[in-house]
Amino acid sequence: MIQQIAKDNEAVTPISREMEGLKEYFPQCFNAQGEFDIDKFREAIQPQVDVTREGRSYDFLGKSYARMLSSMDTTTVIRPDVEHNSKLENQNSENIYISGDNLDALHHLVKSYAGQVKCIYIDPPYNTGTDGFVYNDKFKFTAEELEKKLSISPDEAEKIIAMTSGHRASHAAWLTFMMPRLQLARDLMSKDGVIFISIDDNEQAYLKQLCDNVFGEDCFISSFIWKKRQQPDSRTKNGVSMDHDYLLCYGRREEARVRGKLSDVTKYSNPDNDPRGDWMSDNMVGLATESQRPNLHYELENPATGIVYACPSTGWRYEKKRMAELIAGNEILWPAEPSGRPRRKKFLKDVQSSLTGFSSLFNTVYSTQGTRELSELFDGNDYFDFPKPVDFIKQILEQGIDPSDKEDIYVLDFFSGSGTTAQAAMELKDERVHFIMVQWKEKYAEQSEAYKAGYRTIDEVGMERIKRAAKKIKEENPLFAGDLGFKHYTLEEVPQNTLDKLEAFDSNVILSTEDTLNMFGRDTVLETWLVSDGYGLGAKTEDVVLNKYHATLCGCHLYMTDVDFTEEDMAALVDRYQSDPAFNPDCIVLFGYSFGHNAKDMLEKNKSTINLVKDKNIIIDVRY
Repeated sequence: MIQQIAKDNEAVTPISREMEGLKEYFPQCFNAQGEFDIDKFREAIQPQVDVTREGRSYDFLGKSYARMLSSMDTTTVIRPDVEHNSKLENQNSENIYISGDNLDALHHLVKSYAGQVKCIYIDPPYNTGTDGFVYNDKFKFTAEELEKKLSISPDEAEKIIAMTSGHRASHAAWLTFMMPRLQLARDLMSKDGVIFISIDDNEQAYLKQLCDNVFGEDCFISSFIWKKRQQPDSRTKNGVSMDHDYLLCYGRREEARVRGKLSDVTKYSNPDNDPRGDWMSDNMVGLATESQRPNLHYELENPATGIVYACPSTGWRYEKKRMAELIAGNEILWPAEPSGRPRRKKFLKDVQSSLTGFSSLFNTVYSTQGTRELSELFDGNDYFDFPKPVDFIKQILEQGIDPSDKEDIYVLDFFSGSGTTAQAAMELKDERVHFIMVQWKEKYAEQSEAYKAGYRTIDEVGMERIKRAAKKIKEENPLFAGDLGFKHYTLEEVPQNTLDKLEAFDSNVILSTEDTLNMFGRDTVLETWLVSDGYGLGAKTEDVVLNKYHATLCGCHLYMTDVDFTEEDMAALVDRYQSDPAFNPDCIVLFGYSFGHNAKDMLEKNKSTINLVKDKNIIIDVRY
């Protein structure tokens, strides 16, 4: 398993991934030694393409290194949170939360979910110099190793090591960090899938070039603008208030489009012939608890009638200054009685857009809304800086989801942060939609409010947010039968002492149950294998009892992890193949450390008997 992956990674080069793609579609261009013949490739595509070199390229320090990382498989294992996943609300959930490095997570996910994700939203670090981004790579290559692997000079190798060791946060370091993640994200996208990436001015231009390189210029859909601030910031040193962020959007293929609706237009009308067009009545009562900010608690007076309306117990949704702007703009619906509740006109033109070209679509959703929403869920406490608003993400997801789709829809966020995307996906209340969240176990400082409240890492807050948001959605929509749970998995590096033991393993020695399997855990080995074999996280399995030996069946794979596989168990396995027409696995997977030479030899010798019964060629796959 891990040992074999580590050996395979040693042979990875910057173009390994591209070569695999060429082998799949142009096998005739490789000789018997596996070497690529460029002349045969030119000949193969000559009728369709006039091969030319444009004389320009996209390059940065670390590009070859980044390409190599996208080809290197992860050496982490997937540990399921058995207690959490077995709870009633989670055991049948198709929502997924992964705690771990997102590069490792993407490598695992692509084995089971390639081509299945409809919409990706990510909010990566912006590399502002103050957001804490420093690329500290976990891979520990020497300069000599990089020289050989990447065919680069000693000087460039040293620069890459310095850049990826957390010594600086340059543009090149940020691009090296992002490139392999985007390459794997592209592999996960469905043919009509789209990806949205939030970014600011620091890296927007660089990200656009990188995405053109990864996804293709023809797959660029648009760069949208989100006006995230309600009021200009007067504290800037250069006199310019940065009130907006960018949202880059690319498709998996050139023909990809954004297509979701932003609102139910049947709710809008124009009974008073307002020149601004159709509108609907919208609530202005705050969603916060009584501990909400005091500046949202005040009486509201109708300037035309003098009627004063009491402040609701949870406050208003807007501060006094913003409320005054709405009143001046004739956007408030005033009830005739003081006991009534004023509401706001919500105009269709402000929420409906086809998302083409530069857009001000998001100018009515401000970043402070995200902070307030998260604070409300955590009883007025702030455990995360600058979370994105739920409405902002909901509008993005609606653009990536085709309303006509009948199949299950996966949305992915591999910089999950506080978990806004998960909450937005659940608030769509669409039973087809399932989320996959990935968040690094970034530690909270001991002096932080989150740490004092008992949270040690950001992913803990993210998961708690999902639970609280799900509870709130269920309370407000008791008839909703959609998926409001999630399964949790943690990615773990194999400790060096375990790797040392695996390296010293003698296949002629029969191990006890206290040895290698327990270093990983049976559930961890099985989960990692199931994902690797394409069955996905949380795949349904069947316990197969062979005399006294317990194996696990999933699809066409029979997994055997435990020690002490006896002749009686072997006889029971052959009998199961012979007597049960529904029992028909094509591949028997062995945890190599649990099987000595005699047990493996016994399986190989009995394979011909099984093949004769089932008229097939059973594969015995021994994994280390």
